[in-house]
Amino acid sequence: MKRLAVVLVLLATLGVAAQKNDGPRMPKGPKMDMTAEEMATLQTKHMTLALDLTKAQQDKVMKLNLEEAKLRKVKWDEMQALKESGEWKKPTADEKFERQNARLDQQIAFQAKMKEVLNEDQYQNWKDMRKHNARHGDKKMQERGRRG
Repeated sequence: MKRLAVVLVLLATLGVAAQKNDGPRMPKGPKMDMTAEEMATLQTKHMTLALDLTKAQQDKVMKLNLEEAKLRKVKWDEMQALKESGEWKKPTADEKFERQNARLDQQIAFQAKMKEVLNEDQYQNWKDMRKHNARHGDKKMQERGRRG
């Protein structure tokens, strides 16, 4: 009887330990708790440190980052409102295409504006930073078992 109890305890312990562990969950957009101005300020300061921007460049980059942050904040708020109201539905293939096409057009425009503000060296470093961050983000999503 003792052996049976020990075996059952061991099996129960093993069963609990063998459960899937997804690791830490991705936070629900900690940056979205900030205002667009705060996000743009932090992004601009990060770029100033990384790219050694002049004061004039900082002002121009701040305006660009503020525009981008406001757009992201509006889109995020719209999506949150849809999810909370229960009206959110999985987008169709056409809707996905339209969203992605619009997002890529926006990124192309932003990149062109940044090219006007930054010199050649800074622009190349900025593109390298973006590429590294994109790859790093994809890796993080894969580690968490999410699709990229």
